[in-house]
Amino acid sequence: MTPTLVRQHVSHAASAPRVDLSARARDWSEIQERMLVPLFDAVYDRLEVGPATRLLGLRCGSGLALLMAASRGAEVTGADSASPERLALARERLLPDTQPGRDGGARRGTRAGTAATLLDGPPADAAGPKTAPYTLVTVFEPIGSLAGDSEGLGELLAGALPSAARGAAVVLAGWGPPERCATSSVLRVATRLADPLRSARSWRPARRDDLEEVAGRAGLKPDGSGRVSCPFGYADLDSAARGLLSTGLFDAAIGATDAKQVDKELTEALHPHRRPDGTVWMPNVFRYLIARVP
Repeated sequence: MTPTLVRQHVSHAASAPRVDLSARARDWSEIQERMLVPLFDAVYDRLEVGPATRLLGLRCGSGLALLMAASRGAEVTGADSASPERLALARERLLPDTQPGRDGGARRGTRAGTAATLLDGPPADAAGPKTAPYTLVTVFEPIGSLAGDSEGLGELLAGALPSAARGAAVVLAGWGPPERCATSSVLRVATRLADPLRSARSWRPARRDDLEEVAGRAGLKPDGSGRVSCPFGYADLDSAARGLLSTGLFDAAIGATDAKQVDKELTEALHPHRRPDGTVWMPNVFRYLIARVP
């Protein structure tokens, strides 16, 4: 897990690797996304998400965080224009047997019995004069692992916040300090292999004020923060490699070398985290910021 867990939003057409996007999205939803469940739970518990919550999830991916909020009774809307493949899986999770409408969205009750909307465009597409404002806006895709990975986030929030109520909570997520994130050492492999592209998308340690800077640029008022342990645990080395590759963080490395080389060196970097029973375990800490719409 969201993108580790920051997808590449900056275009580098000349270096874009050829990958099976549908298979990658499936790996994300089946292997990687669940790694952030403790983060989702901690935020929802703190903000008492329930039937009175109207949630907008930006960069919602394959929708696990939305499904968890819906199971608490919240009305959820997810928006993600970066990955149609992940959004298709979100529809399978939240809106079974539902096809998207002409506007790219779909509205129907979720399996949890609450209303859900999924959009492949801006959240404003679902807004109308009679639409109730959102009481919670989330961006659970963590920042702080790649240089420039918060680019575009300000614009994304600017487009969504007019649909939020005054005083609504906005939650941003980021990587914790590198010394608390075992996966940081593995992410450095991507930077080394993608050396010709380092100035564009290189690994960097998370900074203390990353989230506050994003909130400030969006005109939001910080109102608390927290840290959550989110260990990455995998059944074996193959699952670990597939999960991490599904984040998109290694795309530049694949473009600069080739998929086989990246897979080989990624697997080698994972070996120190392999347990005697073959499982892979990497403790990590993620941070979240709660801000308020003025």
